[in-house]
Amino acid sequence: MKLETFDDVLASIKRNSFRPFHLLLGNGFSMAYDHNIFSYNALHEFVMNQKDKDLSKILEVIGTCNFEVIMQYLDNFLALISAFGGDQKLKKRVEAASSKLKKSLLNAVKELHPEHVFKVPEEKSRACVAFLRRFLDTGGCIFSTNYDLLLYWVLMRNSVVDHCDGCGRELENEVDEYIPPEEQEWSDLIWGKNRHKQNVFYLHGALPFFDNGVAVVKEEYDVYNYLLKKISARIENGEYPIFVTAGDGHQKLTHITHNQYLTYCYESLSKAEGSLVTFGFGFGPYDEHIITAINIASRKKPPNKLWSIYIGVYSHEDKQHIEQIADKFRCKKVHIYDAKTVNVWD
Repeated sequence: MKLETFDDVLASIKRNSFRPFHLLLGNGFSMAYDHNIFSYNALHEFVMNQKDKDLSKILEVIGTCNFEVIMQYLDNFLALISAFGGDQKLKKRVEAASSKLKKSLLNAVKELHPEHVFKVPEEKSRACVAFLRRFLDTGGCIFSTNYDLLLYWVLMRNSVVDHCDGCGRELENEVDEYIPPEEQEWSDLIWGKNRHKQNVFYLHGALPFFDNGVAVVKEEYDVYNYLLKKISARIENGEYPIFVTAGDGHQKLTHITHNQYLTYCYESLSKAEGSLVTFGFGFGPYDEHIITAINIASRKKPPNKLWSIYIGVYSHEDKQHIEQIADKFRCKKVHIYDAKTVNVWD
């Protein structure tokens, strides 16, 4: 398959101005900002430094920095213990370690994260929003599998971008008669009020989103605290963000379908029309659920279907991998472009 450049992708966007172009972001988007913070190696080192005996032994024995692989090993081990009637104390210990690993991973993302939005240099923020705007301006959507705040920060900081994550407020003391603005009582930011115009979707959840059992609430800034500080306070209080950390694609999809927000985001990807461009997303062995969603969109009746996909790759090995799995995609056209030709963060 021909290796194209991002200029080729832009030329296609220009040629097909009648078609929405959506963007799918993976961990490479965050690593392009700072690989020392957002790489699996950095997260692995953070967890190892917690000095937890069981976690350290697990990471040492499995010998990989990929947390999806580690969690899959633990799930398989638990299944084997159950299948062979193994020791229940051991099973509980492994279950506790798995739960601890997921919480440690979340804490690692939080602790390694830049403190607040203004830690992102202005030139990087402007460059990134210019990249994102190319897709939003076509009427396309942004889909992300990242947990961190980078995408959220860039979109909020550059308010000129027309974006919506589906959240809004409800007037809690609404009555038939007029209520002066100073007496109006508004709810927290709740997902769902504006989902009819939502065009930003966090497919695996993200740090600002919490499920309180009744509604999905989005944490926000106030005049006293930065966003990450407020998220940290929630986590220390025993609350955890919506955060998909399961192993393989089937397990991730099971997690997704048990949460109303994640289900809506996944179904929105499954209904995408036009074209899809990926950046920093590797389509690895644990991403089958994403390929399934893309194929559901591709199988719809024309003209309301997904016609083509442009997959960004960083290396010759990445390109070979996509070529090997290209027949998994049901799009009419599958393109590969060099992700290094995109100046996402200037």
